[in-house]
Amino acid sequence: MRSSVAVLAALLAVGGCKAGDQDGDQGGGKGGGKGGGASSAPAASGSALAAVSSLTVKGRAPKTGYERGEFGSSWVDTDDNGCGTRDDILKRDLKDVRFRDGHCLVASGTLTDDPYTGRDVRFVRGRSKVDINHVVALSDAWQKGAQKWDRDKRLAFANDPLNLIAVDASANRRKGDGDAATWLPPNKAYRCAYVAHQVAVKKAYGLWVTEAEKGAMKRVLGGCPTAKLPARSGGR
Repeated sequence: MRSSVAVLAALLAVGGCKAGDQDGDQGGGKGGGKGGGASSAPAASGSALAAVSSLTVKGRAPKTGYERGEFGSSWVDTDDNGCGTRDDILKRDLKDVRFRDGHCLVASGTLTDDPYTGRDVRFVRGRSKVDINHVVALSDAWQKGAQKWDRDKRLAFANDPLNLIAVDASANRRKGDGDAATWLPPNKAYRCAYVAHQVAVKKAYGLWVTEAEKGAMKRVLGGCPTAKLPARSGGR
């Protein structure tokens, strides 16, 4: 098992990639200097930064009618491997995994180098401090195109490994249904990967972005203009 940050680093696989915050900080951590906005370097072909330009820009639609059930039952077995999606993601993202029985129900494990906080978080079933987070929140998706989808597409979206990561529960609650313009992970080193994943998910499902959201995406990805767009298959 590899930690979520390690897996994402392998996917992005770019030299010198630095994560910027929504105010244009390109430091990615200690000692970083303030920038005035997106990098002046051109977006590389096939990069997450280049993909931002392909996203449709529209205003946020009303949240009217949204509820979790519109995306189907939680954590169904969409890949027919006998395990629910939640346990699939826990197995993928945790280290030192122990099972309650068989190979599905994860009893315990450790989320090393949590993407949102950079801390190690212990998972124990029944009193977990680890959440499975939708990188693009279901409510955000609902307000940017998903309310027009059929039930099967919404179910697929809610259980797509590309859009799911194990994270610190408290950080996830603070995120809520925020997009890149309203919330970024406190862990600056992860922001580039986080936004690249949001772009990949929105592009794959045809979700739109607001003008402010698009600007925030460009500012973050301007610090890593060659970061690749994560592949949809294989999760992260």
